[in-house]
Amino acid sequence: MKSICVYCGSNAGLRPAYAERAKALGARMAADGLALVYGGGNVGLMGIVADAVLEGGGEVIGVIPQQLVDLEVAHRGVTRLEVVGSMHERKARMFDLADAFVALPGGFGTMDEMFEMLTWRQLGLGEKPCAFLDVDDFYDPLLAMIDRMVAERFLHPDQRADLWHGDDIDGLFAWLDGYQPAHALKWLDAKRRSGLR
Repeated sequence: MKSICVYCGSNAGLRPAYAERAKALGARMAADGLALVYGGGNVGLMGIVADAVLEGGGEVIGVIPQQLVDLEVAHRGVTRLEVVGSMHERKARMFDLADAFVALPGGFGTMDEMFEMLTWRQLGLGEKPCAFLDVDDFYDPLLAMIDRMVAERFLHPDQRADLWHGDDIDGLFAWLDGYQPAHALKWLDAKRRSGLR
């Protein structure tokens, strides 16, 4: 593993703990020689994690749509800033550049990006690990909803098990080091699946 894509808020959030965890993750990535791939912003948790990697001597690759550059939220101090034409291009490029995906707390954009990667993973479009690095139980309600998807047979249990969730950076990196992708099919009903072919 050479790089991790981090999705997180373009706001810093209410609690100081969010910024503290973003800074700690960035410092750990730099110490381990892992490049950061992220959305290219200089604001919120995005800017904090990028600055932490840079302060640790690490590489930071930002991928940002032109629209956000025009709004002056691009981080001009990163190792490399790639400007793309759309959010769709941004997600595809970040997927190409990263070996894993980690979500810190964030809003709609963080959820959109992470769930697209989870969907691609589910459909077999890649075998890159996805993880939610939690802070003060921020993601507990979301993971409860994902567990309900499993209980209601909208999501394969192995696909749920393929997703890491926790608040310990050491635990996250240990999981990433030993990651073995699940190969569960998306469709739970074999008869219905065969009818789709």
